[in-house]
Amino acid sequence: MAAILPAPGTPLPSIVLPSTAASDLDVSRWPGTSVIFVYPYTGRPGIPDPPGWDDIPGAHGSTPEARGFADLMAEFARANISVFGLSSQDRDWQLEFAIRARLPYPLLSDADFRFADALSLPRFRAGDRDFLTRLTLVADTGVIREVLYPVPDPQQHAAEVLARLVSPR
Repeated sequence: MAAILPAPGTPLPSIVLPSTAASDLDVSRWPGTSVIFVYPYTGRPGIPDPPGWDDIPGAHGSTPEARGFADLMAEFARANISVFGLSSQDRDWQLEFAIRARLPYPLLSDADFRFADALSLPRFRAGDRDFLTRLTLVADTGVIREVLYPVPDPQQHAAEVLARLVSPR
């Protein structure tokens, strides 16, 4: 079944999310263009992935995707584009990942799925947990401009998003 995605013109929900930044954030109030890449899960060294993870198409790739955005942050900043990562993992898990991966942008925690539910974002199940499906929201001052889905190559996704947003149309 095809995912039902939020339509362009849909406002982002006004929900304050726990963040790895100095304070919690409400991306619906963020000025200018924002990229919110939604990812399912980042692993930790020595901790096994959720049961069946290797059998789920598109489940792997969150770390290379996050690093791709980090590697291109200067270019996103020059284009006045803010970057956020969002998953259902809790802030502590994300903070460990952000430090380990040296991410220069905030990760947002939607552990209770309030943001995802408000937009009816797709998810999948692994083991006994739900995870958000990988996709990217491009928003202009709190309003979705476009949804990029599917994300076939997480490692190249940041470069593709940047090219899409800075290339003349």
